[in-house]
Amino acid sequence: MSPEYLPLLMFPGMLLCIFSGFPVAFSLMGIAFLFGLIGFEWSIFPMLIRRIYSVADNYVLAAVPLFIFMGTLLERSGIAGKLFDAISLWTGRLKGGLAIATVLMCTIIAACTGIIGASEVMVGVMVIPVMLKRNYQHALICGTICAGGSLGTLIPPSVVTVVYGPAAGLSVGRLLIASIFPGLLLSSLYIIYITIRSYINPSLAPAIPSDELNIPLTKKLSITGTALVPPVLLIFAVMGSIILGLAAPTEAAALGAFGAMILTAAYRQLTMNALKETVIQTLKISSMMMMILAGGYMFSGVFLGMGGGEVTEKILMGLPFGRIGIFVLFLLIAFASGFVLDWASILLIFIPIFSPIIDKLGFNPIWFGILFIMMIQTSYLSPPMAPAIFYLKSIVPPEITMQEMFHGVIPYLILQLTGIALVALFPQIALWLPSKLIGW
Repeated sequence: MSPEYLPLLMFPGMLLCIFSGFPVAFSLMGIAFLFGLIGFEWSIFPMLIRRIYSVADNYVLAAVPLFIFMGTLLERSGIAGKLFDAISLWTGRLKGGLAIATVLMCTIIAACTGIIGASEVMVGVMVIPVMLKRNYQHALICGTICAGGSLGTLIPPSVVTVVYGPAAGLSVGRLLIASIFPGLLLSSLYIIYITIRSYINPSLAPAIPSDELNIPLTKKLSITGTALVPPVLLIFAVMGSIILGLAAPTEAAALGAFGAMILTAAYRQLTMNALKETVIQTLKISSMMMMILAGGYMFSGVFLGMGGGEVTEKILMGLPFGRIGIFVLFLLIAFASGFVLDWASILLIFIPIFSPIIDKLGFNPIWFGILFIMMIQTSYLSPPMAPAIFYLKSIVPPEITMQEMFHGVIPYLILQLTGIALVALFPQIALWLPSKLIGW
């Protein structure tokens, strides 16, 4: 093999380490160090130290632990239960009303927290017993919760977007604003699907009897205001401050963390024990993510330093796909990588390689970034790995089988691919809002 193709061996080496049972972060670091020694000999040490320092010194990445703190604390605030009760008061009379309420609640929670997994479990614990009591189809229950929980990947403030920005050299603020309409598009597609399917086959998702929802309008409005106003204010504190140009993403994350503390205190859930558990959980998740970030930066630094970027570009440009074919290939790589890698690894390994090529091909990098993140979200639901299903499996009752869970996510997987196709065909879904608010 020609020495110029040597860095391409880093990818099979990394996968071999991961499948051998080594943690992703240490696999990335180990492969980076091994190939760095081959390519740069002992000068690899200062090079890798600089790559690690670039992670620690990145001001934007300081938003990651702040968003994690905000989301973890909100789990303990009782916000999800209050939201579900308030929304179901208005949607309960509809066929599929509880599933629609679940999607709406997941959308609002995603706009408050920016993290996935934990929010999915939080929502599942609360809504599964209610839906089972109303004889909802098991597959519909699982698919709705998994798809709704995955919205945190895209809807801002998304930790995935915050990490993507520095990796691609793009404005995190523009990416966050660009992801608003695509996230709402997916949420709308879910609701339309639930509504149509429930009215075609009412036995899948029966409506709540009207006598159980016979509550005075004034009380409905009071419950709705109490449940919706605080999270809306929190959303405005985070995204509103970015959109209005009052704060950078990191400053907005700090404001959101402070707002989460106020909201939790308002719901009388801010105890010393809750705060201690939140801080410990934030440290655990942030440390894990920062290790992966450091490993990803080391891996991409060595790969690009050894000329891997130029070799990859030469190979891709020589393929008979054309610029559209290469664009689609990048998205398919993101999808397939989701079967074996976590989202942070996918971003940090591939985006430094893909971004320069996307620029040379003449595509808008913000548009590509949104599509790439949407594709990662799709892999979150995709069998055989489907992390969303395994998150949910830990809390579902025994009568719900894995087969029903996999069957339930397939329609939502198709809806996500439909959403990706719409954003790909109509780029202004993602680009119109940032062009109006920030400009280019």
